[in-house]
Amino acid sequence: MSGYGALSDDYYLNMNLSTEMELPQGRESVLHYFEQVRRRFPKMQNFYSRDKGEYVLEEEKEAGGYRWTSVEGKRVNSGIVNPDSFDTAVDQHRTILELVPYDLSISPLDCESLSVMAGFDFAYRGNHNEILAEAVGVAPGLERFTQVPYGKLLSHEPAIQFALDEECKTQCRVSFESRTNAFQVRTGEFGEEQISVYLTVRRYDSLGADETYAKEFERLAGLCRDLIDEYLISSVLEPLQQAISLR
Repeated sequence: MSGYGALSDDYYLNMNLSTEMELPQGRESVLHYFEQVRRRFPKMQNFYSRDKGEYVLEEEKEAGGYRWTSVEGKRVNSGIVNPDSFDTAVDQHRTILELVPYDLSISPLDCESLSVMAGFDFAYRGNHNEILAEAVGVAPGLERFTQVPYGKLLSHEPAIQFALDEECKTQCRVSFESRTNAFQVRTGEFGEEQISVYLTVRRYDSLGADETYAKEFERLAGLCRDLIDEYLISSVLEPLQQAISLR
């Protein structure tokens, strides 16, 4: 994600592979997968489990940027926070997707969806909903509601989803996450919390006979980078960054 670091306080690129069938949950299979990941990324040494059969391997978080991967009942995830470059993140996810067909027995037929998600976090002490409305706007049909007496915005998390191919199998979703609640708006007591912007490119359905998870992810990542560069930066990230800096 070279060049994206100046656009937000933190940024990350995640990969999610959702399967139709349950993934192997046996001790031997799970540990073998994570051992293979650690061989390729030796700094990923923190292994632990969460509730409901989720297992995680990650690097230390002290440096501000770190890698992680996890296995759930029907999903494999991989992420990198504040990577050195976009290609560094793509390389990690490609490596994971090269491993899973063999180490977790995930057939190309077993793909429910494969996605890449770019996230951008902005630290802001104030009403997240108001700053989002200022930076990205409010739908014209709803704008007059912002003028209602006592009409302080309590929730404004716009989202748009659209197809990237004729069959609607490849889709993009742009969404926002505000962390402001009604108590904070009422009292005027705001902590410095993160406003998040997400751009997700997702492919649905099984892979074809001539497709691989790694190659398909490269295609999705290319679309993601193009959408960020051509649309998200100028229409969302820079206006939001500017609006926060002026407060």
